Amino acid sequence: MRITGGVHRGRQVHAPAGTATRPTADRVREALFSRLDAVLGGCEGTVVLDAYAGSGALGLEAISRGAFSATFVERSAPALKALRRNIDELGVSQTCAIVPTTLDRAVRGGALHGEAFTLLFLDPPYRINKFEVRVLIETLCKDMRLAPDAVVVWEHAVGSAADWPLRFESVGSRRYGSTEVDMAVYRTGGQNG
Repeated sequence: MRITGGVHRGRQVHAPAGTATRPTADRVREALFSRLDAVLGGCEGTVVLDAYAGSGALGLEAISRGAFSATFVERSAPALKALRRNIDELGVSQTCAIVPTTLDRAVRGGALHGEAFTLLFLDPPYRINKFEVRVLIETLCKDMRLAPDAVVVWEHAVGSAADWPLRFESVGSRRYGSTEVDMAVYRTGGQNG
């Protein structure tokens, strides 16, 4: 895997050994970030939460493209090893934080600090129920950890649509082989069912 754009374009991203994680393919990341350019106007200045981070490819891609900071939540030891290596090799440790636990524990335990997130990447293992993910998003909103107009990117298996909470405006879905990527914007001014 390689970074597909920004100052680190072409640099390698190491994936953890084994099959416990499902790294986002380069072509999917490139297409996803092209969509983010259209929806968000790019990553410049964003505060990123890369949940279920794995190798950190999504958050590191955002850093390469100008994100202000990225927080990576991951619990798998092999993934954490690859993530730390990637951050070190790219020389971006000053803009990155690692929270070595599950997203549920990070959210409910108050382990996510700093500014509210403006860009959230969700790439949960397919075995995680989408209702659980929805509840975590709702908790982030309730705890004011998502900024108004934050963009949420939810990667999931084809045929298992994202389950957006109220106040999230879907901005479309794209299919890439067996993967589907849904995107929504957090609208704090009203509800959209």
